[in-house]
Amino acid sequence: MNKPPNLFLQLEEDINLASLNPNTQNLLLRNLNTLKTTQLNIMIVGATGAGKSSTINALFNMDIATVGTSSSPETSNITAYTLHNLVLWDSAGLGDGYTNDKQHAKAIKQKLKERTKDGELLIDLVLVIIDGSTRDLGTPVTLINNVILPSIGDNPNERILVAINQADVAQKGRDAWDYDNNRPTPASAVFLDNKIESLKQRLFESSKLTISPIYYVAGFHDGEHQQLPYNLSKLLLLIVEHTPKNKRVILANRTLSTKKSAWQDDDERCDYNQQTRHHLWEGIMDSIHHGADIGSDIGFVFGRTGELIGALIGGTLGAISGGLRSLFRL
Repeated sequence: MNKPPNLFLQLEEDINLASLNPNTQNLLLRNLNTLKTTQLNIMIVGATGAGKSSTINALFNMDIATVGTSSSPETSNITAYTLHNLVLWDSAGLGDGYTNDKQHAKAIKQKLKERTKDGELLIDLVLVIIDGSTRDLGTPVTLINNVILPSIGDNPNERILVAINQADVAQKGRDAWDYDNNRPTPASAVFLDNKIESLKQRLFESSKLTISPIYYVAGFHDGEHQQLPYNLSKLLLLIVEHTPKNKRVILANRTLSTKKSAWQDDDERCDYNQQTRHHLWEGIMDSIHHGADIGSDIGFVFGRTGELIGALIGGTLGAISGGLRSLFRL
């Protein structure tokens, strides 16, 4: 798929074409109109060089993004990338000296405490990106404990995500990465799993957070050399799983990268792309179907939308009508 589908338009078409009683149809359309005015806000934080920008570029269709900074003077060093209803808040990198870090930390806290006109916290999720080549896990743990946790509100386990980027250079030496197959060598995989477990344990011991970090490679292309993404599909699944159900469709609506290479290489511990499609479908159930009594006919009502969901991130067409229940394991 070269052009990301407009899921909102397809949902509206499905609802209008469905054989539903007028009350149910109007309810579904009202739910859709509410979703159209809803934003999903994700903040990305991490040290300078951790790969925040490359991660954003790899995950999302940045060709369509509009760029701006926060309107608040206190958070003016945070860049906002707006992709339709999705807003990515990219904070300035930490590690540029005590004075700058203090200013950046203050900006992060200020943005995390910001609320919408309805009184809800603006930021839905915080993604903490760690440089895989560093052995310093104390700095990101301190960032989470001293900056993010005091400002993120309730249910921090559901709202803080931690991921180690640049897994291809986490272990030194020529045999640290299998470049032919774009995956860690067996020894490097053990090293990375141990690093993940160590970070998980430190987070629990210091803050009682039960977070399960992952490792990945955002990838790059410098004109001469190219490193393809690895486990990006796993990172996307992590984000989708923790996105509120009523906002998941926003994440998929013309925002995700359409590059096949972004989603093809991972650790194969599960089918991450299929699980992501499943969670996106759950999002439709929660945000559009909410309050409507249409039972098992949900697959037939949103047939074409389900087909588009099935085609996202490495999927194939064919998730039509009756096939939806089996495709999404409903």
